[in-house]
Amino acid sequence: MQKILLLEDDISLIDGLTYSLKKNGYEIIVARSVKEAGALLAGRGSEFDLLLFDVTLPDGNGFYLCERLRAEGNETPIIFLTASDEEINVVRGLDCGGDDYITKPFKLGELCSRIRALLRRSAGYRAEEGILRSGSLIVNLTEGRVMLDGEPVDCTGAEYRLLCLFLANRGKVLPRSLILDKLWDGAGNFVDDNTLSVYVRRLREKLEQDPSSPEHLKTVRGLGYQWE
Repeated sequence: MQKILLLEDDISLIDGLTYSLKKNGYEIIVARSVKEAGALLAGRGSEFDLLLFDVTLPDGNGFYLCERLRAEGNETPIIFLTASDEEINVVRGLDCGGDDYITKPFKLGELCSRIRALLRRSAGYRAEEGILRSGSLIVNLTEGRVMLDGEPVDCTGAEYRLLCLFLANRGKVLPRSLILDKLWDGAGNFVDDNTLSVYVRRLREKLEQDPSSPEHLKTVRGLGYQWE
């Protein structure tokens, strides 16, 4: 379940957005001030898949918080909820690092459509930076490093290649035959079906909180595997 942080102080709008977004399968965390949102992001920033920021808040504005996050290197997608579609506000929101904006009042269906589109565009792979990302799991393709919750993960060459394949195709079901075609060991030998199962089990042991009930590296019976 993808997690969204909603920064909004209008209680009626909070209720409507929370209900609609939960109905669409998202987990919603609500902050009603810039200070509260900053505290959540400082402790749990890597947990969020998308940020919904109101612009005008009692203790500041969403533009300021966005600028601060981008300066700190946080690249989580941000959609601004703005009461004005004047060009100066739109430009300000995009220039400070926002990814999209929607003008109040808006239809909840339109907002959900914008969210889905933005999540698809940012789904784990940012080729311009040589990064594969899924939540707090980061693969630096340039350096060949795997990090989970800020800590290095020791992977063999084959495990690393398999993980990159999953992250670059996040959300897609990858048939075992396709994986086997693309995966080979360090000596250039093709990997057989039993060895693939071993690699998958080892990745789960290294990356999943409960390897016996994985949240991310799922088996799709009769087909193959899928990274969620």
